Amino acid sequence: MEKTYFIVNPNAKNGSCREIWRRLEAELETMDIPYLAFFTERAGHAEELAGSIARKLSGRQATITAVGGDGTLHEVVNGTATYPNINIGFIPGGSGNDFSRGFSIPRKASEALRLVIDQSNSRTFEIDLGKIQHKELHETYFMNNMGVGFDAAVAKESNESRMKLLLNRVSLGRLVYVYILAKKLLTFRTLPLYITIDGRGFHFDNAWFVTVSNQPYYGGGMKIAPEALPDDAILDVTVVHRISRWKLLLVFASVFWGKHTKFKEVEQYTGKSITIESPEAVLAHADCEAIGHTPLKIHVCPKAARILTEKNHPGHTEELKINDCH
Repeated sequence: MEKTYFIVNPNAKNGSCREIWRRLEAELETMDIPYLAFFTERAGHAEELAGSIARKLSGRQATITAVGGDGTLHEVVNGTATYPNINIGFIPGGSGNDFSRGFSIPRKASEALRLVIDQSNSRTFEIDLGKIQHKELHETYFMNNMGVGFDAAVAKESNESRMKLLLNRVSLGRLVYVYILAKKLLTFRTLPLYITIDGRGFHFDNAWFVTVSNQPYYGGGMKIAPEALPDDAILDVTVVHRISRWKLLLVFASVFWGKHTKFKEVEQYTGKSITIESPEAVLAHADCEAIGHTPLKIHVCPKAARILTEKNHPGHTEELKINDCH
């Protein structure tokens, strides 16, 4: 029996993920499950660990499970994106956990663990990834979404906020996103963005942000792209522009139910190849992790990741493979 590999972020959710792992480790030993666990020590370490494990497996089928938040999973996905022999598991231990919402992964750690170790009762699905090409790093993959502008600024400050540590202690860490959003709303300066979607050009003079989504959720439960499917070989693009600060607050108040799309200032598109440019460098995020600045090129990579989920089928795809990622 091939070992299951776990990459654990002990600092996720203000350190409470360390206790989550202790309980999971006890369950694994009770069930006599062979496994290896690795602990992250810094930002980017999970990606390094996942890539190293995948290389050493030399093409053998195996599962690498991220134990932590979406940031930890984001790194594991980036470390394994070019290895089709790797299945990806996820045990939520962060504050946002948008991936678990979008992919029907149990929120309780013990239930998510059983999904990983008892794969006869779980389902392995090939999902799309988005691939970003940019200056600071050559390529970055995302499984949830990426964005430029206001939402990237909010994500960056939220991740660096001391308030997140305090709220995590009472299991309310995701509320920091709402708090930072309200604060940034008063100071953020709108900007011009030039977006190309499958060859069609769009110019937005006063844009707040653009988000490119592979599944509906981001920011701790906001349903930013209600129609997004993670396996349809299409990315969903949301642009918010020419809107007052106070009306934007209403947009975000309604986004948890996906009703923000009713506002005329919210534009939605779909496409496979997207470029985002601006007269000056603008901050960008991938899966709520700051990755650099514009200009950016984004492509969909069909069926580029294999995940373990309870869901019957996340969507409907044609027969597309990772080689279709151009």
